[in-house]
Amino acid sequence: MKITVAEFVRKELMAKADKKTAEGSKRFFKEPVKMYGVKSKICGEITKRAKLMIKDMSKEEVFTNCEKLYQSGYGEEAWIAASLSHEKSKGFEEKDWKVLEKWVGNYIDDWAKCDTLCNHTIGSFIDKYPKYIDELKQWTQSPNRWVRRASAVSLIVPAREGRYLKEIFEIADSLLLDNDDMVQKGYGWMLKVACQNHEKEVFDYVMAHKKNMPRTALRYAIEKMPVELKKKTMEK
Repeated sequence: MKITVAEFVRKELMAKADKKTAEGSKRFFKEPVKMYGVKSKICGEITKRAKLMIKDMSKEEVFTNCEKLYQSGYGEEAWIAASLSHEKSKGFEEKDWKVLEKWVGNYIDDWAKCDTLCNHTIGSFIDKYPKYIDELKQWTQSPNRWVRRASAVSLIVPAREGRYLKEIFEIADSLLLDNDDMVQKGYGWMLKVACQNHEKEVFDYVMAHKKNMPRTALRYAIEKMPVELKKKTMEK
């Protein structure tokens, strides 16, 4: 019987699992996480082999395998699932939004799972269908902290390329007073990346909102600014 991609990935990860590495990885997370303890280099090697397996697969087949990986709850399986789903980004259709939205709402429970899926897979979907930024704006109101973080980090790659500045500020507006530090770091990161191409606009935004912006978000947003601009944003 032919092994599925999800079964292959799981088998390889279990074979390379290391309890000491797993315990060490947990220090990067505040919440409980499930980890095999497979180092990133080895995960990358497994991912490369899995990508060869899905080369001639339909997007639907790949998504089915990704779903199975996400269902396990293991960090390494989620990271690989995110990479495999992105391999099919050129064939994304609008109907795929429901699948991606489901993954974010049901399976994302730490920052690493959130960022690996959102930065590339969801970011690529948004690039293909920009009108779905309106859906990201709705995510900012979710009771789920990871969905709110996802609303910002899904625009990281486009922001790095200087795009969607208006929408980035709109999402930042909605998340501005969020009291969750993981959300604050998410939208602060989004602003920091946008700053690479729009330094003046992001500086002006921070200056206009610095009295209300949580310090965590502010520090992330200004991280790459010149020293003199940083000083101005930190002045009381």
